[in-house]
Amino acid sequence: MTDTGDAELVKLAAAGNESAFGQLMRRYKEPLYRLIRRLTGDPDAAYDVLQDCMVSIWHGLARFDHTRPFQPWVQRIAINKVRDWGRRRAVRRFLTGAADETVMARAVDPAPLPDTQTADRQALAMLDREIASLPLALRLPLVLTAIEGLSHAEAGAQLGISAKAVETKVARARRQLGEAIGQL
Repeated sequence: MTDTGDAELVKLAAAGNESAFGQLMRRYKEPLYRLIRRLTGDPDAAYDVLQDCMVSIWHGLARFDHTRPFQPWVQRIAINKVRDWGRRRAVRRFLTGAADETVMARAVDPAPLPDTQTADRQALAMLDREIASLPLALRLPLVLTAIEGLSHAEAGAQLGISAKAVETKVARARRQLGEAIGQL
């Protein structure tokens, strides 16, 4: 079953074939994790959301329209799961009165200057935190186009908005990132 296409695996999995579903999930686990991690900004939360996503995919296979491509469908499920996660997180923060993690993450580290590789990792981690701090409405189009490589039209189809709206949101997201990074 290693060379089996998505369409055939989806049909088999929808019929209850767990092996076919396992193969689909092995195929999509890494791309979905990368997408979810970029949207949540939290590697641990990304694994939790990924698990929720896989459960939803399994339960939703019977409703999947086999005439459509599988990848955009699973990406849409992942995006919806990230939105659910964000809502639950906001409620938890409100109820617990937790401090804003992004403010704490921006605190200056008094440690001596690191070597170049460490500096690069820190810069990438800082960029990840800044991307994660963007409003979801800006973060989604940015991640889908700049990181996942979708065109504005493809991202718009995923998000249910026009390609022009995606372009505008990506420009806003980049402007906000530039301002945030310039302030650090």
